[in-house]
Amino acid sequence: MKKFFTTMLFFILGVLAFGEKFEKPVLLTSVGQSADVQMVSVLLKKAGVEATLDKNITGDKLGADKTVVIAIGGSSKGLGAAGIKVEDELARTEQLLKAAKDKGIKIVGLHVGGEQRRGELSDKFVNATVGECDYLIVVEDGNKDQLFTKVAEEKKIPLVLVPKISGAVEPLKEIF
Repeated sequence: MKKFFTTMLFFILGVLAFGEKFEKPVLLTSVGQSADVQMVSVLLKKAGVEATLDKNITGDKLGADKTVVIAIGGSSKGLGAAGIKVEDELARTEQLLKAAKDKGIKIVGLHVGGEQRRGELSDKFVNATVGECDYLIVVEDGNKDQLFTKVAEEKKIPLVLVPKISGAVEPLKEIF
């Protein structure tokens, strides 16, 4: 019960204190090529947010989008299926984030894979992405080491922790 109230407190503080609103059109992409991008797509739909999905977009292809939503989580299977090396995905990530910032496009990062989507591979993408986000939504058990909390506090990034994946719908509704 305490965990629930802590989560709700983070959610309420995130909405009230930061009051961040993000504009449409929205582009959804993956950083790390995990299947989590499909789950984030479903969450956006449930929140009533239409988004264009492009798992491999590069910064030079960013168009009229006002917000980029990034599903953060590395997958060796996903990278292999896409024929992408870790180094190439990290380079794409860096270039995409820089281009979005240069164009004034807001970045919303979601880590919905929880503890299972953490580890050496995923953390490369987490570390490359989190500090560049304008807003973060994270499933609590993916933050057991407090990495997301530490970066969010240091960079003053609004962070909403949710107890399970479906909990990300409300914060998405609130920010769009």
